[in-house]
Amino acid sequence: MKSLITNPAVVLVEWVVVVAAVNMIMTTSTLSSLPSREAEALLNSGWWQRNTTTTNHCEWVGISCNKAGSVIQIHATDYILTAGAALEKLNLSSFPNLEVLDLSNCRLHGSLGSQIGTLTNLVSLNLSDNLITGLIPSSIGLLTNLTHLNLARNRLARFIPLDLGNLSNLVNLDLSYNNLIGSIPSSIGLLTHLTHLVLERNRLAGFIPVTLGSLSNLVLLNLRSNHLTGPIPLSIGNLTKLNYLYLDSNQINGSIPSEIGNLVHLFGWEMANNDVIGPIPFSIANLTKLNYLNFASNHINGFLLPEIGNLMQLLHLEMSWNNLIGSIPSSIGNLTKLDSLCLDSNYINDSIPPSIAKLKNLKYLNLSVNLINNVIPTEIRELTNLIYLNLCHNRLFGPIPSSIGHLANLERFELFANQINGSIPPELGNLSTLDYLDLSQNFLSGPIPKELNRCHSLRYLGMSNNNLSGNIPAELVFLMSRLEHLSLSHNNLSGTVPNCPCGSCPLDLSDTYLECTLTHPPHNKAKGNSHLLAIFLAMSIFLAFLVSGFIYFCRSKITKTPCEARAMKNGNMCSIWNYDGCIAYEDIIRATNDFDIANCIGTGGYGSVYKAQLPNGQVFALKKLHSLEAEEPAFDKSFRNEVQMLTNLRHKNIVKLYGFCLHSHCMFLVYEYMEKGSLFCALSYDDEAVDLNWTTRVNIVKGTAHALSYMHHDCASPIVHRDISSNNILLNSNLEAFVADFGTAKLLCPDSSNRTLTVGTYGYVAPELAYTMVVTEKCDVYSFGVVALETIMGRHPGELLSSLSSSSAQNIMLNEVLDPRLSPPTDPLVARDVVLVSTLAFACLRSEPESRPTMQRVSQEFLACRSPPAKPFHSISLWQLRNPEGNFPPNQIQQSKKGTGITTLE
Repeated sequence: MKSLITNPAVVLVEWVVVVAAVNMIMTTSTLSSLPSREAEALLNSGWWQRNTTTTNHCEWVGISCNKAGSVIQIHATDYILTAGAALEKLNLSSFPNLEVLDLSNCRLHGSLGSQIGTLTNLVSLNLSDNLITGLIPSSIGLLTNLTHLNLARNRLARFIPLDLGNLSNLVNLDLSYNNLIGSIPSSIGLLTHLTHLVLERNRLAGFIPVTLGSLSNLVLLNLRSNHLTGPIPLSIGNLTKLNYLYLDSNQINGSIPSEIGNLVHLFGWEMANNDVIGPIPFSIANLTKLNYLNFASNHINGFLLPEIGNLMQLLHLEMSWNNLIGSIPSSIGNLTKLDSLCLDSNYINDSIPPSIAKLKNLKYLNLSVNLINNVIPTEIRELTNLIYLNLCHNRLFGPIPSSIGHLANLERFELFANQINGSIPPELGNLSTLDYLDLSQNFLSGPIPKELNRCHSLRYLGMSNNNLSGNIPAELVFLMSRLEHLSLSHNNLSGTVPNCPCGSCPLDLSDTYLECTLTHPPHNKAKGNSHLLAIFLAMSIFLAFLVSGFIYFCRSKITKTPCEARAMKNGNMCSIWNYDGCIAYEDIIRATNDFDIANCIGTGGYGSVYKAQLPNGQVFALKKLHSLEAEEPAFDKSFRNEVQMLTNLRHKNIVKLYGFCLHSHCMFLVYEYMEKGSLFCALSYDDEAVDLNWTTRVNIVKGTAHALSYMHHDCASPIVHRDISSNNILLNSNLEAFVADFGTAKLLCPDSSNRTLTVGTYGYVAPELAYTMVVTEKCDVYSFGVVALETIMGRHPGELLSSLSSSSAQNIMLNEVLDPRLSPPTDPLVARDVVLVSTLAFACLRSEPESRPTMQRVSQEFLACRSPPAKPFHSISLWQLRNPEGNFPPNQIQQSKKGTGITTLE
């Protein structure tokens, strides 16, 4: 009988073969089911319709598969059919073979989540231009095959994870325009293949890490608009391939290291708005490929080196607002490609070098606010491409060269506050494109040349504080009809103002005083936006006229009814006032440094917001409509709408409008300044969020409710805001809430259908607007509910609201969703208020508009006396807050469609 026991070695071999065969079968089975799982995940996301023309998901728009039918690329940038969905809707772990994921510009919200770490084959990840919140998960460090990572323009917060240093194959990293805080991790220095590093517009602080010097392949380094401090590290000299270096708008200090001269391939270098000190290093002469160099607004001292002439490829050179001394080197004439030269606000002395005539391509020349002396060189006539010439606030003397009349493209010429003498050359009349001419505060004498009438584009003419004499030429009557500003005060002029409406306007020679208001017949009424003519004559008396009739700077206090009546009657006007008198247009210009970007504190939907402080210490916020947007009817309408609304509203929780200017060249609103910014920003950053304790947050919600109640129920006609969001709730220094931004507000008319285009901020808009297009007060009620929840949660409640419909969510407790940066309230009265806010918020978020309470009822609930909740705070569930009528399971609750009552847990 043959033995049943065979050779053990043979048995082992046979067993290995069997196991391998089984594994191969199982693997094949798994792979065959993977495409179906991926298709199901795509369908479940809701981003691709089920009724597509084909059931093969590999043929869907934006989807690419490998030969086995597994998804390897998702490009959904322009194809998502349900824009604004939560990022979590797409189960990323279902796509193990994914190599490219591009969901940019889809208005996705939610958080990135740790599941991103499962995509270990990913080569390119682009989630830019969305509304993604939360932190960058450390699991992103598992994507070691990644070469491109773009999370720009989201709402990501917290720190950049150290694990990012594991992405050793990364070539392009862009985390710009987020809310990232903390320091730049030194581990970024491990990304030695990196060519583009963009971290601009965050809140990153601390030193620039020395390890960045290890990124020897870097072509672009952009760290602008953060809170970085400390010196520029010497290791930056190792980045010898660098083309662009953007360090502007930080708090970088120390001197410029000489190692910077190693960056011989540098094309652009931005370092404005920092605290850099010391001289410009001689090694800058090595940067012969530079096109753009901006050191403005630092503390750089010493001389403007002759070596600057080596940079012959320069197109733009700006060193304004520093402490430079000495003269402008004649080598400046080597920069023949220069388009813009700005050396203003320094201590440069001596004369303007004649070699400046070699800059034939120069369009912008600003040498103002220096100590430059001597005469204006006649060679300046060679700068025939010059558009802007500013020599004001220097020590220039001698006459205005007649050769200035050769600058045929000149649009703005500023020469005020010098020691210029002689007469005004008639050749200035050749400047047909001149828009702005200011010769004030000099020693000019003689008559006003009649040839200025040929300056057909002139809007601003300043000649005050000179020794001009004689009559105002009659030929200037047509010039005056076009001007927006004419200043002739403090001269020796005589005679009358031509075309004065009262027949003659005598000059009082003893007081050097002229006063006259110019008006124009109705048949000259201009179409479109109005033009403002401000006549400054003698003692800075400010009079104005409008070509289409009348434009007025109101010089009365906010409480004076006639001023308000004029503001309401005519939108084509300018009315600026403050607490104790008036703010003139010049005050606005000076306080914002002519709307300099350094004073810009934010950008809104249709304009930029500036912080401005008057000499008396008063601070206000100024929202200026962008010049291009001012020409768009929609923006113009929103701007005027905000003026109309805010001039009628008076409530302590509505931002105060101090004035406005509706003008063809300059449109702005003047507001009460809110020191703490928006509620959204306060909740986005940990330090500010911690300052918002529970009592403060409850009061913010209360103040917002009272303001909306006033708008809906206490105005002559109900006013619906239509864009209530945390971005439009502003906080003052006491962290009190103010409703702002009334550009889309709407008066409800009882005899109208009140149909409207859908406006507002995504995530706050009431759902019924999408299909009814009818705006009611209940639209604001819904938006208020979102803001109320966001205030106590510390983040937008979108994910929570979408999850509440599932049965698994009925056991979520209130204390689990509160902002984790604050400890849960222990004081019974504070706990009571937080429960009340939550209950009211859920009532306001009911899907049926009729079932939501009115804002008046919400406001009254906050004013009612209440006892602490009967249940312990930690035992209150969200389901109980949403269904306070009784302890019934969700499927047994039938919500009333008409009830507006609110029951709270007491």
